[in-house]
Amino acid sequence: MLDSVAEKAWNGERLTKEEALTFWENADFYTLAALANNCRLRLHPEPVVTYVSDRNINYTNICLSGCRFCAFYRPPEAEGGYVLSHQELAAKIEETLALGGTQILLQGGLHPGLRLSYYEEMLRFIKDRFPIHIHGLSPPEIIHLARTEGLGLEAVLRRLQQSGLDSIPGGGAEILADEIRSEISPNKCSSAEWLEVMECAHSLGMKTTATMMFGHIETIGHRLEHLLKLRELQDRTGGFTAFIPWTFQPDNTALKTKPATAMDYLKTLAMSRLVLDNIQNLQVSWVTMGSGVAQVALQFGANDFGSTMIEENVVAAAGVNHRLSVEEIRKIIRDAGYEPRQRNMSYELIREHRARINK
Repeated sequence: MLDSVAEKAWNGERLTKEEALTFWENADFYTLAALANNCRLRLHPEPVVTYVSDRNINYTNICLSGCRFCAFYRPPEAEGGYVLSHQELAAKIEETLALGGTQILLQGGLHPGLRLSYYEEMLRFIKDRFPIHIHGLSPPEIIHLARTEGLGLEAVLRRLQQSGLDSIPGGGAEILADEIRSEISPNKCSSAEWLEVMECAHSLGMKTTATMMFGHIETIGHRLEHLLKLRELQDRTGGFTAFIPWTFQPDNTALKTKPATAMDYLKTLAMSRLVLDNIQNLQVSWVTMGSGVAQVALQFGANDFGSTMIEENVVAAAGVNHRLSVEEIRKIIRDAGYEPRQRNMSYELIREHRARINK
């Protein structure tokens, strides 16, 4: 059976759930790499690896969810909780633009005191002052807002979109299997609700990304369930621009497990490329895995190096502090045999900011 599945994968044919699970559990590591790289070359034959220059801005760290895997959040009224002022937001965005950034990743927690009007004002404040793409909020934040306001998802999304929200990141997906979500994030939205937010956003013309946080208490079967739910939604909407799998970082969290190995990460990345035949772009996670593994990942199906991460707080709170400059990212990509190209959220190539980037 492995040979027949490998032949299907090589020819770009869709794998069934049973085929993918059998292959994931039994295929040779290097066979997976070869098949995933072949799939990547079929989708992206040009020798280019893209990246985006942006900044992660967490407008608040106050959150009701209390996820066991999160080292960043603070409960309401706890010491260390904050909400950024408009002036603080402006300073971060001004610096981002000066460094050649084209977008911000704007996320926070499930804050009990922030109403929809706060988000509308924040988005309008940014858009009225800065020529920058807002890749912001996440399905759990949007579900929280809909519940707080007593509004439907479409009404909330339309108001956010009209205020300046351009696209939605895939945060809060974790593992899209409710038996796992009930253990690691019981107060967060369900997998069906996460998918509903994304489908509604796609229906309004908004593009989104998808993520998967793995390497904690889930099984390979749960990871595959996650991928298949994304594939099914993408078949209907075509609204996901990219998929980003990343490994759980256990330090300073309430969820004590061993971190996923580099081999597990690369194997999961390769299987993601083979299963998600309808999501065009696959992104490495150098922030969690480091630059060396991320460079190798470019031979396991990935075609995008992700964000320059001018600022990153959530993974850093778990004790992981991999940092790379734009110049280092471009060198890593070149050393892997590809041409580095800056992109936007829609994966359109843009002119690089020459003040910061070596030609």
